[in-house]
Amino acid sequence: MLLATDLDGTFLGGKTSDKFKLYRLIREEQNIRLAFVTGRGMESVLPLLDDSIIPNPDFIICDVGATILNGRSLEPVQPIQSQIEKKWPGALVIRKKLRKIKGLELQKVPQQRRCSYYFDEYTDIGQIKELVSEFGCDVLQSAGRYLDILPGGVNKGSTLMQLIKMMDLDAQEVLVAGDTLNDLSMYKTGYKGVVVGDAEEALIRATKDIPTVYHAQKPGPGGILESLKHFSAFTQWYRQQETMELYPHSGATQMVMLYHRLPYEVREINGRTEHAPPKSPNGIIPTLLGFFHTGRSGAWIAWEETQGNKRVLLKDRYIDEKKYPNLIASRISLTKRDVDIFYRNFSKEAFWPILFSFIDKARFNHTHWEHYCKINRLFAEKAAAEADLHAIVWIHEYNLWMVPAYLRPLRPDVKIGFFHHTSFPPADIFNIIPWRREIMGSLLQCDYVGFHIPRYVENFVDAARSHTPVKIISQENCAGRYLTYSCALGVDLMSTEIETASGKVRLGANPVGINIPYIKEIYHQPAMQDAIRQMAQQTGGRKIILSVERLDYVKGPLEKLRAFGLFLHDYPEFHGRVELINICTPPAQGMRIYERIQTELEQEVGKINGKYSDLNWTPIRFFFRSVPFEEVIIYYALADICWITPLRDGLNLVAKEYVAVQGQKENPNGTLIVSEFAGVSVELPYAILTNPYYARDLKESLLQALNMDNNDRVLRMKRLYEIISHYDVEKWSRDFMEILEGL
Repeated sequence: MLLATDLDGTFLGGKTSDKFKLYRLIREEQNIRLAFVTGRGMESVLPLLDDSIIPNPDFIICDVGATILNGRSLEPVQPIQSQIEKKWPGALVIRKKLRKIKGLELQKVPQQRRCSYYFDEYTDIGQIKELVSEFGCDVLQSAGRYLDILPGGVNKGSTLMQLIKMMDLDAQEVLVAGDTLNDLSMYKTGYKGVVVGDAEEALIRATKDIPTVYHAQKPGPGGILESLKHFSAFTQWYRQQETMELYPHSGATQMVMLYHRLPYEVREINGRTEHAPPKSPNGIIPTLLGFFHTGRSGAWIAWEETQGNKRVLLKDRYIDEKKYPNLIASRISLTKRDVDIFYRNFSKEAFWPILFSFIDKARFNHTHWEHYCKINRLFAEKAAAEADLHAIVWIHEYNLWMVPAYLRPLRPDVKIGFFHHTSFPPADIFNIIPWRREIMGSLLQCDYVGFHIPRYVENFVDAARSHTPVKIISQENCAGRYLTYSCALGVDLMSTEIETASGKVRLGANPVGINIPYIKEIYHQPAMQDAIRQMAQQTGGRKIILSVERLDYVKGPLEKLRAFGLFLHDYPEFHGRVELINICTPPAQGMRIYERIQTELEQEVGKINGKYSDLNWTPIRFFFRSVPFEEVIIYYALADICWITPLRDGLNLVAKEYVAVQGQKENPNGTLIVSEFAGVSVELPYAILTNPYYARDLKESLLQALNMDNNDRVLRMKRLYEIISHYDVEKWSRDFMEILEGL
């Protein structure tokens, strides 16, 4: 068969899931030929030919029928093209003739062998027809606004008929599809046709009595698929696309994911660019990808840093067509300068310190703020373009705080969810941000805003209340899952819905879990067990204290090292009996704010080791490098104590990962020490809590862990493992999505 289809609103419109179905059918079935039949000029069609998602056409009929090309070579199809050319007097002639017509405005779009105009209610169409008739030209109107001057007898339908005749194709094997009045000529050819859903009313009226035309309910490709089922000559193709479904489509609402990075890493291997799954031990990216396993349609929007000084157009591409047949990566091109200002400098120097209450480190630059807003607008515009009607848009992290403000006016129909992976500061800290009103106004455009713990929810409500009247519609008791009065970040009640002048917003605490099956799989591999045994032999029976963190002042690495030095000074009986393994992961390149911290850390490690080391013992082993997750699991398994002491932390997944690995052991006798100011502290009641701002408390918590009874250690760890196993990363994502889908 030959599918001859209009583009905008037809082949490129409708639901994303229907597009994938139709496109896949055309790409994989050699007996289906495709012709684009469009009002666009050729220059406007060219970008589609480089799109890996859209199948390449065999033929292109553009300029409302005035241009016909081979879809592969882009050469004119002769003699059809030359016959059309002979009928055209030239654009300059037509424009000169119509230059005085009232209400007529030339469309500034690529066009050949036609002149396209906008017209209004004052335009005398009769006069136009009379003026161009002396050149033998026709006038075509559509949508009550657009007008085309074309060579006489030339339109989409006439050019298509000549193509079918030249191909010697049976008319019964042709299906035409469109959605506007300038597609009408295709339906007058006698070929079978489909008017897709949401078509222009004038086209529906004009075709209602044509027996070969089917009027579909679904818009775009969905309507074309519907017509394949309707016309008996094409039913085989409808059945074929059903058998090609890699997964039965779940029928779930399309999801548009906005995240700070793509769900794959770009690597250069032997001069070729290849995509590989990211090494993400916390499992968030695999979990988010899991929403698309069942065939749910979606787009993953993220930036990609591109070479040069200018942003370029990046085509959508499949992330993994076999695993996620209806999911595309929709990339936003950012230059190195864009990323430096937007992410590495501004976000980290203006917002990061405020989020974690380090106000003295905050640096505000209005020019950088304007740049930040421009990048957020790019994300919003991309989301608006990719989202189906009533789609779910899930935005992640403070880098995209302003996206809801730009997206809501563009797409009032979509549901917007926002999740903060960081902490959210108290109102008096948040309000230091010069652009606090704009940010809060943006977040209040969301349907649901999620945080790790109830304290951050209440901080958000307080911040909102400082800008606008807030009515608390509903609250819930926190005691069922979280610590309340017994820790620094505890609250007893959490607001779950508020109302402001902007409308109602649902709120919630959704602490991220970890991927237990992933950790279990790695831990139980024979090679991993051998590595654990070998390293255990090297410890010499010493108690291993483990610290794993990213190089960042909010993690309190220097405070911890100084406390460990104080511990060694006050308790010399532990000399030679304990060893601190400190894994400190370097930040991303270009992060200027962390350079001083590294120097101070290295000096402190050298000071302590220099003071207490002997030939048989070095108290601190400091690793300033990225350590593969498999190696970290070995340390988790060996560590008697995991010492997690950030000054502030949104959650802290290292604490959960340690518990997950300890839970795999026959004798899980590790002990977890957690800062009271890490979000995870309110989730894990069996951990030892410590105040990282007080060196005495840090060292005393370490002493408590070292002296704890073994039975107590095992019981505590088993209880912790029960908690993190139940509230894993899958439950986190399900809970968040159930709320969004239920709105």
